[in-house]
Amino acid sequence: MKLSNLLFMISVMVGTLISISSNSWVSMWVGLEINLLSIIPLMDNKIKSSSESSIKYFVTQALASTIFLFSIIIMSKNLYNFYNLNSNLMIIMNMSLLTKMGAAPFHFWFPEIMEGLNWMTSLIMLTWQKIAPMMILMSNISTMKFLFIIIILSLIIGGVMGLNQTSLRKILAYSSINHIGWMIAAFCMNFSIWLIYFLVYSLISCMLIISFSKLMVFNLNQLFSQLKLNEMVKFSININFFSMGGLPPFIGFFPKWLTINSLIMNDLMILSMIMVILTLMTLFYYTRIMIFSFLMNSDYLNFYFIKKSKNFLFFTFNLINLMSLLILILVYIFF
Repeated sequence: MKLSNLLFMISVMVGTLISISSNSWVSMWVGLEINLLSIIPLMDNKIKSSSESSIKYFVTQALASTIFLFSIIIMSKNLYNFYNLNSNLMIIMNMSLLTKMGAAPFHFWFPEIMEGLNWMTSLIMLTWQKIAPMMILMSNISTMKFLFIIIILSLIIGGVMGLNQTSLRKILAYSSINHIGWMIAAFCMNFSIWLIYFLVYSLISCMLIISFSKLMVFNLNQLFSQLKLNEMVKFSININFFSMGGLPPFIGFFPKWLTINSLIMNDLMILSMIMVILTLMTLFYYTRIMIFSFLMNSDYLNFYFIKKSKNFLFFTFNLINLMSLLILILVYIFF
C-alpha cells in the first residue's frame, strides 16, 4: 500500500470515529465530511470508470450532508416549538443518513458506484462506510413506522434488483441493501444484535471479496471459469454465499435468528414474517449461482487438495462457518 493511501485510510477511520463519538450534531457532520473527503482519493485506481464513480459518490454524499446540516440548523433555531416541525425535520435528517448508507429507496447511486471500484475499495464501501450513518441513525430514531417502511423497501429492492445481475459487484451491492434492512431492524430492537450482525456480515463480505480479488474476477462468467479449475475455491466461495444468504446452519443465519427472535418478543410478528419471505429472493440468486457452478464441473470435492492447500486460514474459517450454528446451540444449552 502506498503511503498516501495509508494516510487516507487512517483519515477515513478518524472521520468515522469522530462521528460516532460526538455529542453534538455539528461534530457528527464534521466527522462525516472528513470521512467523505478521505475516501475520494482511495477510489482513484486503474479501472477506467473509477473517476466517474468518485464524482457520483462525492455529489451524492455532499447532497446528503447538505440536507443533514440543513436539518441541524433549522432545529437549532427552535422553530419547531412553534410550528411543530420536530418530527418532520427528524425524518428529513434520517433520510439524509439513509442516503449516505445506501438504503432503499435512496439506493440508486450505490450499485452504479460499486461497479466502478476495485475490490478493496468495494469492501470499504460495503462495511466501514455504513458504520457512521447507522450509529447516528441509531441515536436519532424518530418514528418507527418510517423505519419499518425503509426496512421493507430495502428487502424488496435488494431481492428483486439482484435477480438479473451478472456483475459480482452489483450482486454484492444489492445484497448489501438487503442486509441494511436487517441491520435497521436489528438496531431498532437492540444495539448488541446490530453489532453481532454487522461483524458477521463484514467478516463474510471480507472473505468473499478477498477471494474475488485473488482470482481477479468481476462477473459470473469469470467466476465460473475459475471455479472449474479449483475445487478448494469453489468450496470456500459456495459456503460463504450460503452464509451471506442466511441459510442455516451457516454463521450468516445466526444474526438473522437473533433479529427475528427480538422482533417476535416485541410483538412484531408480521414484520418478521415479511422480512423472512423477502429475504428468500436474495437466497435464491445466491443459490442459483452455486447450482450453476456445481453443474459446470461434476467432480467431487478433492479433500487431498484441501490438505495440500496453502490457504489454511480460509479453510479453517469455512469449517467454522459450516459448524457455527451447532457450536452456538451447544454453548446456549450448556452455558
